[in-house]
Amino acid sequence: MNRPSLKGTGTPEDAWWGPGGLDGVPARDPAAVRPPGRVVVVAPHPDDEVLGVGGTLAVWAAECTEVAVVAVTDGEGSHLDSPTLTPAALVDRRIEERRAALAALGLQPAVARLRLPDGAVAAGDVADGVAAVLRPGDTVIAPVPGDGHPDHDATADGAGTAAARVGVDCWRYAVWLWHWARPGEVSFDGARRLRLSATAVRAKAAAIGCFTTQVAPLSDDPRDATVLTAPVLARFRRDTEIVWGPR
Repeated sequence: MNRPSLKGTGTPEDAWWGPGGLDGVPARDPAAVRPPGRVVVVAPHPDDEVLGVGGTLAVWAAECTEVAVVAVTDGEGSHLDSPTLTPAALVDRRIEERRAALAALGLQPAVARLRLPDGAVAAGDVADGVAAVLRPGDTVIAPVPGDGHPDHDATADGAGTAAARVGVDCWRYAVWLWHWARPGEVSFDGARRLRLSATAVRAKAAAIGCFTTQVAPLSDDPRDATVLTAPVLARFRRDTEIVWGPR
């Protein structure tokens, strides 16, 4: 099977609100589906947890939910040929960006860095790393299977394996699925459309803005181009987030 393309502008945000899209997903208040125990968010790269479920995490943080983050990679591969930042310098920047972004959501979570290679994540390594963090009663939130990026797909598989191994629920969020797929191609079975308050939307926008290495160019050199362009970001400025889960 050919891997979906993550280049270009992708599916327009307006298309997701057409037939077969997000309007048909049952809407809920995030507080009404808040897990009773700790939430462990598994992020393939720094920023994925914010893009996927940042607004929901902000709501849950205000409700005193304990949140932990498993950082699968440190994101050193986003600008491999950069003449401006070495991979090590980029890691330092992205770690600080994540800290600031989570703080903007009202979170100061424990972050477990697995330090797996950006661009070469193996599902088995994710499973072992996530399982080591989990404890009974947790809820895992990880990328949806088939999100489309190789690291995301390996993370989805590994996190699901870890959750099953420990015997905890695994919920799902999407990042790149919104880019390459179209309404009618996505199953929303088990999905919920979590309606974000204006406060949560603002918090998520502020958190996304903290990832300056991704939302702006590192320099004028083409090798330092913006990763999260305006059409991509439009899909994460919604007043709603989609999660798939067993509850």
